[in-house]
Formats: sequence, C-alpha cells, structure tokens
Amino acid sequence: MSESQTTVLRPGVTLTREGLSIDGRTVPLYAGSVHYWRLDPNEWRACLEATKALGVHLVDTYIPWSVHEDAAGVLEFGQTDPRRDVARFIRLAAEVGLYVIARPGPHINAELTNFGIPDRVVWNPACQARSPRGNPVMLPMVPFAFPVPSYASRAFREETTRFFQALGPVLAPLIHPHGPVVLLQVDNEGALYFRDGAYDQDYHPDAIEQYRAFLGAKYGSIDELEAAYGRGLVGQGAASDSEQPRFAAIDPPKRFDATSTAELLRHLDWVEFQEHLLVGAFQHFRDVLADVGVTGVPTTHNFPPGQEATPLNASRVKAAVDLVGLDYYHAANIESRSTIARRTTELAVRSEGLGVPAFACELGAGFPPFFPPLDEQDSAFTVLAALAYGLRGFNIYMAVERDRWVGAPIDRHGRARPFATFWQKLIRALEATAFHSLERRTPVRIVIPRSERRLARVMHAFGPASGALFSVLGGGTQVGAAEDDLGLGYPIAIEADAFVLAVELALEERGVPFAEVGGEDREVSLDGARWIVCATGGGMNPGLFRELERVAAQGTIVTVGPRLPTFDGSMRPLDHPFDMGRLRPTPSTIAELVEGTPADLATTVARAIDALDLPTYACDPEGLHVTMHHDRSGRPKVLFVLNPGDRDLVARVPLGATVGSATDVIDEARFEVVRGSLEVRMRPRTARMIALETR
Repeated sequence: MSESQTTVLRPGVTLTREGLSIDGRTVPLYAGSVHYWRLDPNEWRACLEATKALGVHLVDTYIPWSVHEDAAGVLEFGQTDPRRDVARFIRLAAEVGLYVIARPGPHINAELTNFGIPDRVVWNPACQARSPRGNPVMLPMVPFAFPVPSYASRAFREETTRFFQALGPVLAPLIHPHGPVVLLQVDNEGALYFRDGAYDQDYHPDAIEQYRAFLGAKYGSIDELEAAYGRGLVGQGAASDSEQPRFAAIDPPKRFDATSTAELLRHLDWVEFQEHLLVGAFQHFRDVLADVGVTGVPTTHNFPPGQEATPLNASRVKAAVDLVGLDYYHAANIESRSTIARRTTELAVRSEGLGVPAFACELGAGFPPFFPPLDEQDSAFTVLAALAYGLRGFNIYMAVERDRWVGAPIDRHGRARPFATFWQKLIRALEATAFHSLERRTPVRIVIPRSERRLARVMHAFGPASGALFSVLGGGTQVGAAEDDLGLGYPIAIEADAFVLAVELALEERGVPFAEVGGEDREVSLDGARWIVCATGGGMNPGLFRELERVAAQGTIVTVGPRLPTFDGSMRPLDHPFDMGRLRPTPSTIAELVEGTPADLATTVARAIDALDLPTYACDPEGLHVTMHHDRSGRPKVLFVLNPGDRDLVARVPLGATVGSATDVIDEARFEVVRGSLEVRMRPRTARMIALETR
C-alpha cells in the first residue's frame, strides 16, 4: 500500500455513500476484474500494474470452487499449481497499491463450466433443484448444460460449508487490516441460475419443507391460512394438537391456474417464498464465511440485468449483505438507455437512503463470445449512461483479457489496448470532479409496488423464457405477461406497467428528473421527493399506503394511478377502503388519480412543474436526454448528454447564467455557454460527460 493508504485515522472498513471508508479515508469504488487462475502467474504483477494504471483503487476477483478442488473435500491453493495460489495474487495486489474485492461464491458464473461449482456437486441428485415434476432443472449453458443447484438443499449447503472451511485459513489472514481485502461478495447473481420463472423451481424436498415453514410463520395457524386461501384449497391434514402435520399437507402451486383474484394469493405467496429462500441462502453463506474467519469487512451481492423480474428483492437481500449492486451489460441504443435509467435510478435512491454507494458490481468492458457482441462504443455508452442516472462506482468487467471473453482493455500480458485510454480518462475525470461526492436530485419518484412485480412473475405467459429475459430485451411486462383479467375487466398484470411507461414518457418530454422506487424500498427511497406517483392496477399493501401517508403529511404530493386501490397487495378485497384524501393534506392542482392517457399525463406533469417548481433539464432536438449533477452546496458540476439514437444531432441545452464554460472530460473539447445555452454535437449511440465551470 502507498504511504497515504497506510496512515491510520479510524481503523476498519465501512461503507459510505461516496464509497469505502478505509481507516478513515474515503476510497471511491472504482475497480477492475482480474482472474488470476486464467493467467500465467509470471504475468500477474504486470496485469495488476496495468489495472492500477487505469486509475482504479481495487482489483476484483472470483475464487472458483471448481478450480481449486482436486477431489471431494481436497482443495489446492498453490501448493503444486502456481495458478491457484490466490493468496500470492492478493498479496501482489497489495504490493502494487490495490485493495481487493474477493468473490468466493459458491456460484460465480464467470463463464466457467457449472458456473464454478464442481461436477460432483452439481451432478449429485441431493444437491439439484427440482422442477414441478421432480426432475433436475437444467441450465442450457455453453459449453455444457448442467443441473442447477438447489439453494434450499441441505446437501448443497453442507458441500458449500466444506469449501468455505477449506478456504477460510487461506483468505482470512488477507482480510483488512491484516491484508488488502476490503469488500467480500456473497454468492453471485442469485436469480436461481437464470431459471427464474415462477414455476421453474424449486420443488426440492428441502425447499418444500422451507415453503411450509414460511407459510406457518406468515399465517400462524392452518385456520388463518385456510381463511386467506379459501376452504378446499389447502387440503385437509390430519387433525393434531400441533399445526405442523396440517401444514405438511400443503403443496406449492406448479403452474398458474388462478381464474379469479381470490385465487391469486396462493401464487403470490409462492413467489414471495422464492425471495425468502434466496435471502436465507445468502445469510447461510455469509454466516459460514464468518465462522471460518472471513469477516470484518462489508459484504455485497450483485443483481443481473432484468433483476426486477426475478426473485431478487433488494429490500430483503439487504438483510443478508451490506451492499446490493447491479451488473450492466447493455448495447448503445434507445431501449437500453431507458432500461439503464430505470435500473440505475432505483439503485441510486435506495443507496442514497441507506448511505451506501450506488455500485455496479460488474460494468461490462467486452462480452463472452457466445453472447451478442458488445463493442467499445456499447461499453462506453453504458458506463456514461449509468453514471448519468446516479451510479457512483463500478467494477470494470473484465479489466484483463482471459478465456471466454472478448474486448478487455488490457491483454493477458499486462499490455494496455487502445480501449484502456477511455477508462483512464474517465476515472481521471471522475476523480477531478469528485464525482463520487456529487448528487443527482430526483424530486419525482415513481413507485412500483413489489406486489405488481410478483403479479407479473406469476402471470408471465412464456414459461421457461422468463420475465427477466423479456426485461433485458426491452419488452417487459407488457410483452411477457398474460392479458387475463381474472374477472376485473382489464389486464391485471399489465395495467400498472403500462401506466409507469406513460408517466416516464410524459416526464422525459419535459426533462423532469425522476427515479423509480421498488415497492419494498419505500422506507428508504421516498424522502426528499416533492411528487410521488404510485402505480397500481387496483391493489396496494397497507404498509405502502401508510408510508405514502407519512410522506404526504410532510408535504409531498402523492398521485395514484391508473386505478384506485380496492384490494391489498395480495389482491384480496380491503376490509376498510383507504382514505385517499390523506394523501393530499394540502391543496394541490395535481389530480389525486391519473387515468393514464397521454393527454391526462401531459397535463398533470405540466401542472406539477408549475405547482411544485420542479426542475427541468430538457434539450433540443427530440431524442436527446440530459442529466445534471450538483455538489452538496447546490452548484451544477457535471452535465451528461445522451444520444441513444442513430442520428447525428446538435444538442442545445439551456444552462442559465451561472455556467460560463464546459469541457468534455473524455475528448477534452471545450464549449462556451452563450446566452445561457450550450451547443454540442452528439454522434449516434454516444454519451458525453461534461464538466461545468460556474461564474
């Protein structure tokens, strides 16, 4: 470590909204991935030095179980094969001045066969996730399909425990303050191995046992469960003084067969249980690592693209880890810009509320050769767009070339490729502008209740092609969900999503900055909003309504649409209708309910801009997008301009009289602000990060 890094001000590692506080010093979360076992150990130092030369402060690496295991319970950490000497690699990182993010799995993906889990484990029937028919759940992955492990399986958890017990003596001495490891990832992209359809899995006996225990904890008694589900749906377990034998008669749904809203609860409980199952597995992995001494630094977990359509629920996962981040692999186009905006704004307001950095655990620089190609323009656009919408740190994945990857900025010998220059300039600019300390203000929040996302999961219409795939492709609920009305007269799983998209469009047309909020993040993501728009197709959890009441009492205007809630979050009729008047304690010209037509929404947005004095950052011509980032005193510091389309355009951005000049931080072009307006050429599929100089 450098002298400045070893000066101890306040011992320990903690998360802050600006990154990591390491011994009292703020370290922005700029990292690069290097896979030691895929490189010649003689090249490790050169690769680490080249990674540091990008400007990053941390190196990120997986520790793959399958690579280190020679036989059941026998692991090799460099005693005979220097490529597997992970301790030496981590010590080298410290020598060149890098901190380390360690990612021991058990699932790591990394385009490894079996995603880094030994053959003997994935092919052990006791470890395999099960389909509704009791068959192993297969993932059709290159180069070989493999059975998905069950995160409920006791056998799988025991195997993982043995791996961590072998790893502990190697990794524990390298944890800060004794070594450079300052962040620990627990598992990886825990979306049920991308077989995340509501009825794909997991019907493993251990999972069903956990499901029954989950229902017992939620309802307390079989009578309460039957009252909620309806007589005849549960089954008649043997009478007993104990509830347990009767809960043992309950089986999970194996397909979507609800024909009315009264039958939805059973299905919604099943997908909520899947969220519970994942969190329980992450907690188990974290606890085992702690038991073997791999503890004392913050923990993290990464969500893959399309996470909103999976069982990954950030509000619940934060009970298992300290930092929830996202992975970004997007093309430079109109659809990706919208997706990046939604994902990142949700991450940013949640992270701000929790006082942690909005972090991209994987920010793609390149792509696996068996995936659709992403070129350097795609990677540059993605990172700039994510930063534009509130990202505060990232891990360049991959920084260094390796097998099953194309496009890393550094080759396997530690030689920088031309793409390395972009990352060097970007990180240098982030440091110069203190970007990690800036804020993007989003006075409008669009709330998507978790119940709506669960509803979309159970009513997904395309089976094994999960909702996450549709989300990644830009289609989402409107394309993938069944149009059934379940007797309500409107497509219950689609209405809220269509409303959200219409609200987003109306806000973006006027340049009003907004953020999405996941329903169960309500306690950390609503403060500071002037206007909250809550989407509901007719159902709302009473807890969410109470939170909306709380912020309304503080003066925030709350709009609900496209329907008034007459059901709770499980689509059961409300015992007592919500008093919607409590969401508007002060007079307002903004309607309490918006039907969702373009004319209605445009009118409502216009009224909100005037009534709430909302900022607008629109620019000409149509098709461009801008975001502004301020320092904590309110001065504008960094402007992003995005052109995701295929036309060459000249952007005209009104900035006001306080900004005198502007400089593109990547190509170093300098612009004068004339009569309060900035003009800048925007090539197709590009984004600019522009540092502002105020008068």
